[in-house]
Amino acid sequence: MKAVVFEKFGEAPTIQTVPDPKPAADGVVIKVEATGLCRSDWHGWMGHDDSITLPHVPGHELAGIVVAAGKQVTRWKAGERVTVPFAVGCGRCFECNSGNHQVCEHQTQPGFTGWGSFAEYVAIEHADTNLVRLPDEMEFATAASLGCRFVTSFRAIVDQGRVKPGEWVAVHGCGGVGLSAIMIASSMGANVIAIDLTDEKLDFAKKIGAVATINASKTPNVVKAVKQITNGGAHMSMDALGHPTTSFNSIANLRRRGRHVQVGLMLGEHARPQVPMDKVIAFELEILGSHGMQAYRYESMMDMIRNGKLKPELLVGKKISLDEAPAALVAMGGFEGIGIGVVTKF
Repeated sequence: MKAVVFEKFGEAPTIQTVPDPKPAADGVVIKVEATGLCRSDWHGWMGHDDSITLPHVPGHELAGIVVAAGKQVTRWKAGERVTVPFAVGCGRCFECNSGNHQVCEHQTQPGFTGWGSFAEYVAIEHADTNLVRLPDEMEFATAASLGCRFVTSFRAIVDQGRVKPGEWVAVHGCGGVGLSAIMIASSMGANVIAIDLTDEKLDFAKKIGAVATINASKTPNVVKAVKQITNGGAHMSMDALGHPTTSFNSIANLRRRGRHVQVGLMLGEHARPQVPMDKVIAFELEILGSHGMQAYRYESMMDMIRNGKLKPELLVGKKISLDEAPAALVAMGGFEGIGIGVVTKF
């Protein structure tokens, strides 16, 4: 099969012909019809993830068609349209048995612990626990865009952030994660403030539900601006970018007993950011992480999509070919364009 491969961290990936994958006894092989371009893949390529073994094929936001299933698989067969969470739970450990597959003690991750979906085919383990059936009407590009950023934002807003109608939600960073969070929080009845460095992204944020915007490149004190708009601070705030500044601001702009959710990855030199711990204690703030979403929780999200409350297709940005993916991956060291880029031609 054709795949994007990098043999050294930080060196340009290339298109190569590599062996086709075979399904594990409890796994499947999926013909990839679409795969998202995510900054997490850039982090992996840069060497920020110690689970990667070289040479490596990146890619973890995927949708496609099952083409082969292992002998232990009972729920899936060739020809079915599927997607999968990026954190693949084993289905047997304590966390999986408690319903928390997203933090499985033995999780695998396509594109990190094993070869990923920047390829014509990808192997997925523990298929009965992790595969998600796609609605017939959903395009593969939309389904792939759900795989990391949208579902992570869904869990961050709904399950971790516990957003309620009428609450103020601040979203720091309007890339794929941030825009997803804005759409989801707005659908929950929250008042969302979008924060970014570019007017173009902020204008788009308004179109999908933000009631206020802050351009951080033009605003000397983002925390003060959020507190002025909300008359005291956000009830829930998310760092969707993953930077010491946005993480600090997201915590500092909370009102008393507010909830901060960290979604943007904090790796490398950013792994130990400054935290306003005085405010965490005095205001009884909550600091939470959000790492993907369990396969069984997709049903609630899919119902909201099916009923028109969520429209993830609006967040799909540029569609490219696999041949263009190496250059696109390298370019993700800069700020993303609007929406979620997806590989749709193989």
